Amino acid sequence: MARGYITSHSLILFILTGFREFEVKKKYPTLLMTVAGAALVAGCAASAPVPAPAPAPAPAARTEPVYQCNVDGARFAVGQPLTPQLEAAVRARSGAGIVRTLKPGEAVTMEFNGGRLNLHVDARNRVTEVGCG
Repeated sequence: MARGYITSHSLILFILTGFREFEVKKKYPTLLMTVAGAALVAGCAASAPVPAPAPAPAPAARTEPVYQCNVDGARFAVGQPLTPQLEAAVRARSGAGIVRTLKPGEAVTMEFNGGRLNLHVDARNRVTEVGCG
């Protein structure tokens, strides 16, 4: 560390005095140090910052319909056997986007989805209860 300090100060003195105070035998090594120091400083100089890439254009707004379940529109299904036709009718009348069938003893997730209609069925595949979520 001290040697680097002394070398840098010698370099500054060499540049400021214009070669006058240095002996002939010290002239060439000092000149080489000056050139090397200048090259080092030039190599470490901060280059111009690279411009940031342009932000990606925003994707077009989706026009997917927003579903909201209305359990009153699906109450007609209670007591009826579950068929694909009944499921389609329940979905249309309730305004739900998804219909989930829940069988007895079946494990289900508990997250709430306001656009989903849950149809609880018994062992004979008859709708026993309807609910949103």
